[in-house]
Amino acid sequence: MSQSASKARTITAAVRSGRSRLYRQAIPVLAVAVAALLTGCADLRRDSVTVGAIPDDYRTNHPIVIAEKNEKIDLPVGAGDRGMTRSQRDTLLGFLDGYDKSAAPTLTIAIPSGSANEIAATAAGRDFARLAIASGISRNRIVMTTYQSASAEASAPIRVAYVSVKAQTDKCGRWPEDLLQTSENKHYADFGCSYQNNLAAQMANPADLIGPRKQTPIDAENRSAVIDVYRDRGISDEFLGNSEVDY
Repeated sequence: MSQSASKARTITAAVRSGRSRLYRQAIPVLAVAVAALLTGCADLRRDSVTVGAIPDDYRTNHPIVIAEKNEKIDLPVGAGDRGMTRSQRDTLLGFLDGYDKSAAPTLTIAIPSGSANEIAATAAGRDFARLAIASGISRNRIVMTTYQSASAEASAPIRVAYVSVKAQTDKCGRWPEDLLQTSENKHYADFGCSYQNNLAAQMANPADLIGPRKQTPIDAENRSAVIDVYRDRGISDEFLGNSEVDY
């Protein structure tokens, strides 16, 4: 073998050995770089989820929920009263106006016991029950009960109560932070609370928040009358002219 050929083989082997060392050194560097990139992506994703989870919507901060609410009223009764008075009658009728006869919850009439007006309250309580029946409340949904008065020398009111389903939200007035001490362009804690409370108070049927009601039957007579008026009037002159609009 010639001396030149031997040198060539030696150089080739050295080059291959150098490339192998470079590959072995490059693999750990590439692995560290890839791990760093993946870690950066994971950090960005985690921060994004955390920031996105902060509520910034008044409907989320002050949600309207449908829940049971105890409607109650205390009607004062004088020790010298003989039955239900006109003022008590008007107040009780106004209170019973919110009673849902379709749901028919239990109406509780609690009469004080051991109070100075116990006898007068018992007579007035019976009149309250008769008035409730006359208002359309079923007799078997009225419960007469008693409660112990705190003082035997003072008069205690008659407590009338029933449970209703209401749309409601949390109370307003939360100011945990100073509006001038924040640089975030987000809603303050009490933002939208009054609007949500007003909307909940206007809901006559809280079930409307869950889904639409079934359509009522069409009034064929009224529909026919509307069509007759439309036919008799004909087409208005303002629609027969030029349809172009001048700006």
